Amino acid sequence: MHVGPGLTQDGGMDGGGPLARAAEMDADGVQFFLGDPQGWKAPRLSAEELALLAGDTAVFVHAPYVLNVASTNNRIRIPSRKTLVQHAQVAAAVGARGMVVHGGHVLGTDDPAAGVDNWRKTFARQADDGGFPLPLLIENTAGGGNAMARDLDALARLWDAVGGFGAGFVLDTCHAWAAGWDLATAVDDVRSVTGRVDLLHLNNSRDPQGSSRDRHAPLADGEIPAELLLEVARAADCPVVLETPGDAAGHAGEIEMVRRALG
Repeated sequence: MHVGPGLTQDGGMDGGGPLARAAEMDADGVQFFLGDPQGWKAPRLSAEELALLAGDTAVFVHAPYVLNVASTNNRIRIPSRKTLVQHAQVAAAVGARGMVVHGGHVLGTDDPAAGVDNWRKTFARQADDGGFPLPLLIENTAGGGNAMARDLDALARLWDAVGGFGAGFVLDTCHAWAAGWDLATAVDDVRSVTGRVDLLHLNNSRDPQGSSRDRHAPLADGEIPAELLLEVARAADCPVVLETPGDAAGHAGEIEMVRRALG
């Protein structure tokens, strides 16, 4: 079991980089961006920077937030596919165990089936080039009626299209809570659809259940009972990333809390 922080700043090596920041919190896992989370630039890391990421820490990379391969808008979908592949290649080079990407959405006037098919085409076209160089982990999202991974029915439609390509899944507790899921059964519910939970984003929420609002809170200071979150972590039995607000000392305390709960 690996537990670590999700670093929401630029994932470059400035200031010691993600491994140094993970060590500061006594984490044995870390998630980070390879560049600007809101940008489209291809990531560029030097040989020295790549060497810094060699070690025993479990590394996960998060794709930029701007990517939306489900979109019916060519100006968004096509560069999203290109950027997704570029980030996946560098993520594999730094030894990441997987790359997290949001499920995306289509416009309100679109048929969600078009977004599902765009996801299928993304995997199918990459399969023609040998597939993605590391597991692609699709994350559930908090809001949006035409989102690909907001509710379990939508997730089932998506998995019918991409599950055969080996897509992985990330369960985010804040997103699930915001979407109205029952966290007491969320892990079993997801596994009944995807057959897997590869990574857990263990986040509390600032808002009530079903709010559709994605606003994270500290692990023990939000609308979700802390013990319920820890029960989700026990059930998931997979690496845990904390994307909670706070400083290094606060995150170190949360990591220790999760470790104690998981034994």
